[in-house]
Amino acid sequence: MSHILKSSFYCMLLLTCFSSCKNENKSPIVEETPELIIEQEPASPIETIEKAYNKDEFLSKAAIQTDIVINFGGQERLNATMTYLTNSTQGKIALNDGTFIYYQDDKVFHSPDLVNEKAVRFDAYTWMYFLLFPNKLSDDGTIWSDVESLKLQDKIYNAQTLTFEANTGDAPDDWYVVYSDPKTHMIDYVGYIVTVNKSKEAAESDPHAIGYSDYKTIDGVPVAHQWEFYEWTKAGGIGKVIGDATLSNVKFVTLDEETFKVPENFIEK
Repeated sequence: MSHILKSSFYCMLLLTCFSSCKNENKSPIVEETPELIIEQEPASPIETIEKAYNKDEFLSKAAIQTDIVINFGGQERLNATMTYLTNSTQGKIALNDGTFIYYQDDKVFHSPDLVNEKAVRFDAYTWMYFLLFPNKLSDDGTIWSDVESLKLQDKIYNAQTLTFEANTGDAPDDWYVVYSDPKTHMIDYVGYIVTVNKSKEAAESDPHAIGYSDYKTIDGVPVAHQWEFYEWTKAGGIGKVIGDATLSNVKFVTLDEETFKVPENFIEK
């Protein structure tokens, strides 16, 4: 074999060996599987409001208690200490005249000498509902309209109408229009009708609104300490002030077996 042929042969051998060795040492190609991205459904408008009010933290507490003074038409309507389970299934109103109102689910009881006996069911549930309202928006039986933009008091709000399924609560024909701030999602006003002791038609001829203000944070939960009541219509907006309520000493409390125990001589309404 000539010198040129030998050189060519050795070159080919080296190239073959180099190529083979390179392939043997090459790391295997691993195809990366793209991460599976699970898109969460956006929170509903109601869930957004409940988050603003820290509903989970609220429901982690056993009960809430507050002193309250309510005035209508320049006269004191109610002066009491109210205590409610945060799930709203039981409540007690201790009036400053020494009488009491209790409720347990749909049953209401009161002291034999209660002055305003005719309004006992109204008092048992209405003030509780206004207090706990931001945390009861997704209760069973609630029906919500789509969000619309409504102007009230020179401000544009997110507004939704709340109605109820039949046989929900003590007054399923009641309805509410909730005005929440588009940025903070806090509730400033709620238009409403009250059908307790009256027909729906009569209630709709005299709708009102409640305004929530003076929010204070109690153990991480915002609670409005000042309420104002107004004449109101959805078309005409806020009218004159007809009443107000001031809350004080708001706190979450622990319970004992006597907290909601109804005395034996109380009357069921």
